Amino acid sequence: MLTLHHLNDSRSQRILWLLEELGTPYEMKRYRRNAETRLAPPELKEVHPLGKSPVITDGGTTIAESGAIVDYIIRRYGQGKDKPAMMPAQGSADYEAYNEWLHYSEGSAMLPLMLNLYVSRLKEAGAPLHPRIDSELANHLGYVDAALKGREFFVGASLTGADIQMSFVGEMAKVFDKLGPYRNLAAWLERMHARPAFQRSIEKGGAYRFA
Repeated sequence: MLTLHHLNDSRSQRILWLLEELGTPYEMKRYRRNAETRLAPPELKEVHPLGKSPVITDGGTTIAESGAIVDYIIRRYGQGKDKPAMMPAQGSADYEAYNEWLHYSEGSAMLPLMLNLYVSRLKEAGAPLHPRIDSELANHLGYVDAALKGREFFVGASLTGADIQMSFVGEMAKVFDKLGPYRNLAAWLERMHARPAFQRSIEKGGAYRFA
C-alpha cells in the first residue's frame, strides 16, 4: 500500500489533500519537527537520503519532491471511471499549462517565499534584503493572481494536480500576510479550503503553523 511519510508544517500536507481527493487507500506515517530547530527528525533519512518530506513509498518505489509525487499518484491512482480527472489529456494545450504550473510552484514561486521566511528570522540583520524579496514576491504573486482572473481553477474547469501543487504557494503567502492585494489568489485559496477533501486532510495532518 502507498505510504505517505508526513511531516508537520510541510509540503506533504498537499499530498495528503490529493490522496483524499482521489479516495486512494493509503497509510500515513507521522514525523514531527524539532520544536527548537524546526528541522525534520533524523528518522526521515531512513526513508530517503535527503531526510525531507514529502516522500512516499509504494511497494518498492520511493519518490521525493512534491511535483514528482503529484504526477506519480495521479498517473498511478487517478485513472478510471470512478476517479476525478486530475490531469488534462497529454498532448493537449491544457496539459502543457498544467505541466508548467507543476514545475513553476517549486521552481520559481517558492523561492522568494522561502527567502522571506528565513530572512525574517534574522530580524534587523535581514532588513537590507527585504526590498528585493518584496519585489520578487510582488512579481510572482501578481503573476499567479493574474492567471486566476476569471478562473475557478488553474487549468480547465475542475480541480487538477496544478491546484494541489500551487496550494503551498497560496498557503505561505497567507502565512506571511501577503494576500491582501491579490484577490483572485485569495479567493481561489478560500475555495480550496472549502473542499471536503481539503478539510479532511487538515483534520488528519494538521494545519500549517510557521510562526
